[in-house]
Amino acid sequence: MKKNIIFVVNPISGDLDKTSLIEAVQEFATTNNFDLEVYETTGKSDQKEIQSLYNQYQPERIIVAGGDGTIKMVAEAMENFDVIIGILPAGSANGLSVDLNLPTTIEENLKIAFLSRYIEMDMICINGKKSIHLSDIGLNADLVKNYEESNLRGFWGYALQAYNTLVDSNDPFVATISTNKGTTVEHTARMIVIANSQKYGTGVTINPNGSMNDGKFELVILKSLDLLLLGKIITGNMPIDSDDIVIISTDKATIKTNYPVNFQIDGEYCGAQTSLEIHILHKQMKIAIP
Repeated sequence: MKKNIIFVVNPISGDLDKTSLIEAVQEFATTNNFDLEVYETTGKSDQKEIQSLYNQYQPERIIVAGGDGTIKMVAEAMENFDVIIGILPAGSANGLSVDLNLPTTIEENLKIAFLSRYIEMDMICINGKKSIHLSDIGLNADLVKNYEESNLRGFWGYALQAYNTLVDSNDPFVATISTNKGTTVEHTARMIVIANSQKYGTGVTINPNGSMNDGKFELVILKSLDLLLLGKIITGNMPIDSDDIVIISTDKATIKTNYPVNFQIDGEYCGAQTSLEIHILHKQMKIAIP
């Protein structure tokens, strides 16, 4: 008996043409006796469309070609269904695939997405929105906002905006952080990362002790951030023992800031905020891993 697979592809993610990718997926499905239903996202009512496809085909897996945003959209659509999600990294932000150590070639990723084992991964809920990877308030969110508004793409576009963001940055903010252990701490910070995992999509390790299925998230508080520290973080040499960095591990927290600070979830700018309510959603999503 053939098994059904739904293949969700974001045709415009990462500015790449997806024709050859779709062909490769179709070929792999045929060779391995899967019935494949291809769905291209439009940005309009995608979640409903995917849910009705799920009800129609009852697939064993949903394969997603896109970046973190597309994966998150599919995960939210499948929240109440028991299905394994496979990833073919094809977005501009592929932070999750970096964290899962997915390989670089399409052939290897096809095997993992269709056939490999899976983990049950946590998600984080922040002010009612879901994060699968890394969110932050402060300098990096300024950067995401500036990058979204600029014309230069890729690493250099990112590096230029990183420099501009630092030069033009606001004063440090004061964050009052309460956790469910009853403790409240206050830190003056340039940036606070809310991390379910370890690395940014650029490969930068920001949270070395993070695990995506331990029922906890980490708050990584960067108290000062000069060009030297930023350079170290960007090149992947996160100085963990620094006095400038505090890491809190918990499953629930509130962050309040003394003025509205820019905030982003999984690479998407979400406006300036003064209060974040955060809790873990344990084992929310089954995801195929190597």
